[in-house]
Amino acid sequence: MTKGGKLIIFSAPSGSGKTTIVRHLLEQEDLNLAFSVSATSRPRRGEEKDGEHYYFLSVPEFKKHIKSDDFLEWEEVYRDSFYGTLKSEVERLWAEGKNVIFDIDVVGGLRIKKKFPEQTLAVFVKPPSVDELKIRLKKRSTESDDKINMRVAKASVELATAPQFDKIIKNYDLDIALAEARQMVADYVGVSPE
Repeated sequence: MTKGGKLIIFSAPSGSGKTTIVRHLLEQEDLNLAFSVSATSRPRRGEEKDGEHYYFLSVPEFKKHIKSDDFLEWEEVYRDSFYGTLKSEVERLWAEGKNVIFDIDVVGGLRIKKKFPEQTLAVFVKPPSVDELKIRLKKRSTESDDKINMRVAKASVELATAPQFDKIIKNYDLDIALAEARQMVADYVGVSPE
């Protein structure tokens, strides 16, 4: 893989607010960001579109890409539920002259940071508490109680990885978290304050 622009990773347990933060940052044109669409073998939810929310692959397709070394990072998050970042996706965005932003789980985020330590800013978004996470996940109404319980159990493990990231944003107040995230990314990509 050729080295291009900067990589900005946002990782957190499900329900921490990382997706909201990443969407906000993508609206800031001066940051010159483009979103890295991940690949997954999980089924689509609701209005999700292939190539926009995820690249939806079957389990055999995903495994074929693993064999071909097409991923920058990948993980089997739950049994037969794979997520990963295609190298071609990052190269495509770099070719457009963009800094690439990721909304990615902690394992994947740390793998990318390890491969590109000099050009990656890895940010961990910390929720107010595990109980608050559970409330947020239930409010989404997109998953069964079993799935929510699996995510909450995983969150405790993920929270322990926070010190391995470059920066931590505590998302107790969304407006403050959005402002902190913007400042961190602006500093990293070299954009002067407004």
